Amino acid sequence: MAFLTKLSKTSSLTRACLSRCMSHVPENTVYSGPTPQTHDQRVTLNQLKQKYKKGEPITVVTAYDYPSAVHLDIAGIDICLVGDSASMVVHGHDTTLPISLEEMLVHCRAVARGAKRPLLVGDLPFGTYETSTSQAVDTAVKVLKEGAMDAIKLEGGSPARITAAKAIVEAGIAVIGHVGLTPQAISVLGGFRPQGKNVSSAIKVVETAMALQEVGCFSVVLECVPAPVAAAATSALQIPTIGIGAGPFCSGQVLVYHDLLGMLQHPHHAKVTPKFCKQYARVGDVINKALSEYKEEVSNGSFPGPSHSPYKMNGSDVDGFYKELEKMGLNKAASAATAAAEKMSTAQGPVAEKSQK
Repeated sequence: MAFLTKLSKTSSLTRACLSRCMSHVPENTVYSGPTPQTHDQRVTLNQLKQKYKKGEPITVVTAYDYPSAVHLDIAGIDICLVGDSASMVVHGHDTTLPISLEEMLVHCRAVARGAKRPLLVGDLPFGTYETSTSQAVDTAVKVLKEGAMDAIKLEGGSPARITAAKAIVEAGIAVIGHVGLTPQAISVLGGFRPQGKNVSSAIKVVETAMALQEVGCFSVVLECVPAPVAAAATSALQIPTIGIGAGPFCSGQVLVYHDLLGMLQHPHHAKVTPKFCKQYARVGDVINKALSEYKEEVSNGSFPGPSHSPYKMNGSDVDGFYKELEKMGLNKAASAATAAAEKMSTAQGPVAEKSQK
């Protein structure tokens, strides 16, 4: 405590120096460490409530790693959802069921390092909150403490799920509910099937959403339901609804990162890309083209060329290196080093030779 008290009284320059000294990132490195992408503060529940009251749509996108989180950060997305959809788009499973809590926590931590502005929400994976309210609260606590999330999302509207949501809220953790098509329940639903297409099913969607609001959820995801059902639920609730395949009448929208970017062109993914998803780019095609070009250039020897071989030795060091290698009896290695130096010097031309002098 004495150290902390003293530190608080030191100058800003001293604190900056101490921060630099205690950083895990070396001061001079080949690769720079992670840096903040924005100086904006983290989106809060109060800010989301204000957007909702003003009728401003809320934007939500999934992310599963540091790079995708940084992209969401730069784009100014309101909520970053670390979804159990990682099971499918990252791990290659056919459903969301196989992913474990430990795997989800790895994704959560990576996202938290990259997304500094959005509200961070972590999915509770299948099998980690169904047994009891105690299990549900323990899992939610882990997602916040070990995953560095701000809130959690859980699926379903059965009495047990609603009780779990209530217990988590009472433990002081913000919760997003999820009704309609709930992918973790495909065993009961008979596959990835839209919900709310008949009267009883539509009423159940609205009633379940209202029950989740009643136990303290701050928002509800409506997945794969007809637009009139989503409009009715949105009107009936006093918390934001986030639609995915639920039409334009929700308080906000969510899409899976890989889907909206057109990341994956593999036949397996084509089978599970939902009809409701708009592809805002075909990033997968760009990636495939870049990888093919890389393979071709490595194969024909054009990469890396001089412009991508930036680390140099001056002539005297090359000569000294050659002699030391000869002393070690590595004549072939010495010849290879000399030949490489001559080839790079020739390829760089007179300008590079002049700059070395």
